[in-house]
Amino acid sequence: MKSVFGILPAAGLAVGLALASLPANGQQPQAPIPGLKPATPACVAAAKEILQMKHAGAMYANAVPNIVHQTKDQILSTNLNYQKDLNEVEVIVAKKLAGREQEIGEGMAQIYCNMFTEQELKDLVVFYKSPLGQKLLTAEPQAIQTSMNYMTNWAQNFATIVNGEFRAEMRKRGKQI
Repeated sequence: MKSVFGILPAAGLAVGLALASLPANGQQPQAPIPGLKPATPACVAAAKEILQMKHAGAMYANAVPNIVHQTKDQILSTNLNYQKDLNEVEVIVAKKLAGREQEIGEGMAQIYCNMFTEQELKDLVVFYKSPLGQKLLTAEPQAIQTSMNYMTNWAQNFATIVNGEFRAEMRKRGKQI
């Protein structure tokens, strides 16, 4: 089953790039997200259930290996003579830090708990388990993708109109562009 998150590969890339700028010390525990209030365990559980139903994990599933690889490539760009060693170290670091992408899911659950009350999240879980909720989970990704395609086509067509208006206004000024 597809999810809303399945059509957002750019979001996964953004997560990867954002995480790539974090300190590399893998032994540091995850700090609380600044500006978010602590959430109750029940709220976090409901948020995680919603995220699981939406297949949010697919968005960040490869975050660790991708960031490890990007970091290796960045180091390699200034240390070409260490390519063999860096390739070997990449495997070691990826294994050592495997599973850390789950921190993203924890953070997302905290964010949901700050956006919705615990009861709202529980109500959403009930809704997503209903026939209409299941239909939404199934149909929404396609609706969003189709909407994105429509917006792209609209913008291209509108840009042609805007270009024509610029040209017409410039012709009025005696200038051909």
